[in-house]
Amino acid sequence: MNPEPPDPDERRFRKRGECEIRAARPSDAEAIALIANLPGYRAGTLRLPFQSVEETRQWLDKPASEQLSLVAVLNGQVVGNAGMRRHSGRQIHAGHLGMGVHDDFTGRGIGSALLAALIDTADNWLAIKRLELTVYVDNEPAIRLYEKFGFETEGRLKAFAFRNGEYVDAFTMARVRM
Repeated sequence: MNPEPPDPDERRFRKRGECEIRAARPSDAEAIALIANLPGYRAGTLRLPFQSVEETRQWLDKPASEQLSLVAVLNGQVVGNAGMRRHSGRQIHAGHLGMGVHDDFTGRGIGSALLAALIDTADNWLAIKRLELTVYVDNEPAIRLYEKFGFETEGRLKAFAFRNGEYVDAFTMARVRM
């Protein structure tokens, strides 16, 4: 007797310590919007203040092609999210990622769990050779996290974004599998 094939959502499930990593669902929209509107989370992203639940629900309902969206859940609460988008054409071997953790849950390994799940998917399921990201130069915890996972700084983007009334630089970082 052949066992039933696993549910696709269950195959994407990862549990790292107490933190559950799973595919984001449209029902996560309210929790993700709440996190995106927190000052610490938003300061590390390109998001504008006051992201609506409806705006969040739209990108969860209709994800872009070649996009993976994950959430971190701790004790039933969404405490972080991450995404990866594969490039196309002559850059099909590369992907761009972004992530963030709820202001009250930083420093607990949630970012590590999210990043590990993205890298596992890129390496073992999508054959992505190059993962890219941008990070503000003053976001030292994120930079240390990315370096821990093998990302290297490739350049500095001057006046990359306007944040809190001033222009801020960002590093472009990448992890290239040999």
